[in-house]
Parts: sequence; C-alpha cells; structure tokens
Amino acid sequence: MKNINFCMLVITTMLSTSIMAEQVNLYSARKEALIKPLLDKFTQQTGITVNLVTGKADNLITRLKSEGKYSPADLLLTTDVGRLYRAKEQGLTQAISVSPAIAALPNNFRDEQGHWLGLSLRARPMMVSVDRVNTQTIANVEDLISPEWKGRVCIRSSSNIYNQSMVAALIAQLGESAAQEWVNGLVNNFARPPQGGDRDQIKAVAAGLCDVAIANTYYLAGMLSSEDKTTQQQAKKVKVIWPNQAGRGTHINISGVALAKSAPNKDAALKLIDFLLSNESQLWYATTNHEYPILANIAWSDLLESFGTFKTEQVPLGQLGELNAAAVKMMDRAGWK
Repeated sequence: MKNINFCMLVITTMLSTSIMAEQVNLYSARKEALIKPLLDKFTQQTGITVNLVTGKADNLITRLKSEGKYSPADLLLTTDVGRLYRAKEQGLTQAISVSPAIAALPNNFRDEQGHWLGLSLRARPMMVSVDRVNTQTIANVEDLISPEWKGRVCIRSSSNIYNQSMVAALIAQLGESAAQEWVNGLVNNFARPPQGGDRDQIKAVAAGLCDVAIANTYYLAGMLSSEDKTTQQQAKKVKVIWPNQAGRGTHINISGVALAKSAPNKDAALKLIDFLLSNESQLWYATTNHEYPILANIAWSDLLESFGTFKTEQVPLGQLGELNAAAVKMMDRAGWK
C-alpha cells in the first residue's frame, strides 16, 4: 500500500507540474495596459501563464519572420486587420480550429482560411467641432472633399494603417477611380500637414486648428474618461458624426489575433482565444477599453452609447489587407504625407 501511495504522489506531482507549466507566448501590438488585465484574469481562471511581448506590429511580424520555426510565439495580436493579413501572406500563421466561441463570430470578422479573427471592433467616423460645425450640413465622408471644407480637415499620416485600411475599404466599395478622386479632394482640404495620432487630431479640432477630423472613437472615449481635466474638456468640444448612414455605412476595423505557424503551446493559445471571445472579456472591452464588442449580445459602455448607434460597412475585412498596397500608392499619388 505504501508503494501505491508513493506512486500516486509522484503521478499527482507530475500532473501538477505539467499543468503549472502551461503557458502562452503572446506577441502584442497593443499597449500592455490595454490587454494585461484580461490576461491576468485568464491566468487566474486557468492557471496558464501568459508571457506578454509588446511592440510595434510591423516589428513583431519581422521578429516572427526572423525567428522562423524556432519562434516561441503562439499568438500575434494587432489593432488592425491589415497587419494580420500581412502576417498570413508571409506564411507566419496557421489556421485556427473552430471552437463554439469562434463559430459564434460573424463570418466577416474571420479570415476565410481561419488564420485570424477579430476580438473587438473599432469605428472610424468623423468628429466635428461642437461650436463651429452644424452637424446637419455633413452626412458622408464624400462631403469632406467639397470646397466648403477647404483648409478644415485634420487627419493623421498616410503611414498609419487605420487610414490605409479606410482607403482600401473605399477602393473595394467605390472602385479605384472614385476612391482616388476622394483621396485627392481630401488632401486638398487638409488644414495642415498630417501629424500626430488620433488624439492629436481631436485636440486640433478642439483648439480650432481644423473643424473636422477622422479618428477612431476609442481615442475620443479615452479622452472623455481621462483623469486629466484638460483632456476631458478638449474631448467635450468634439462631436461624433456617423458618416454614410443612408448608404454603405461607417468604416470599421478590428483588433484581432492570429495563431503563429510554429506555436509551441497551441492548445493553451486556443484556450486564450476562446477566453478573449467570452462574454466576460467582451464586456471588459466595451466597458473598460471603450471598444465595440465583436459579439452583438454584449452591452456597450455608457460612453459608447452616448456616441449613438450606427450602420457599419460590410466590406469583407480581408479585402482591407489585399488592397493595402493599392491604397498606399493612391495616397502617395495624392500627396498625402
């Protein structure tokens, strides 16, 4: 009996050690503060450690490529679909087996071959000055190229992936000729050379440097919920306009995840994906990060509710990656710096 008990102790210890050793190596283009709280919850619930590596998306993709089959990465997380597509095209990802959580996602938010999927939504509407713009006078992004908006538009540079994806979506929906006309007209109406991030465009509207900006709502919500009173006041001078509601809808993108081709901890990585798609995580995205949950049944935060509901574009998100190069060339031709 003593020998049996000893063997059971050894087996139990080995199993415990195996469980404790479970881990996921996550390469993330998101800032640590915007993902780590969720990862900590995952570890608390499963005992699986998440080793987080943060950096610029392109740098992480380059790192994955240089590490090759010896890469320790299990997952790549980015804040746009364009770079997930880029990682797939470079052969750095593999198909994700479809779990019930993944099956619940609308097809538009998943790669056709299953190499990436969305975790949250980002909307990119127009934001106008509360004091200087009559919101009834602007309904579509096409309005921004009219002479009325000459010298009144702020937006970040053409090197920004959000703008590249937005232009790619226009190409997909309008065709190259009409999209080029819009890009040319928008550049012609810039209030200043593109500079800074989305928050800087919102601040520029608040400061009177321009009257309308194109930016993601996530940034405006972050400013409105900031502990810095000055930042709050700047954000309150700006109002969201949802463009193209009578037509194709407002441009959206995703924060999403891809499974690395050589993922050494695949099973644990898939568990983390399922966790990030759980109602608990989706509610966290909505209420803490102020991103739109990718599951329709999750309530928005009060801040997101205050921006109003909106109709979204229905472009297959993979096309934003496919048309990225065409979008960049188009922006270059227009002189969008």
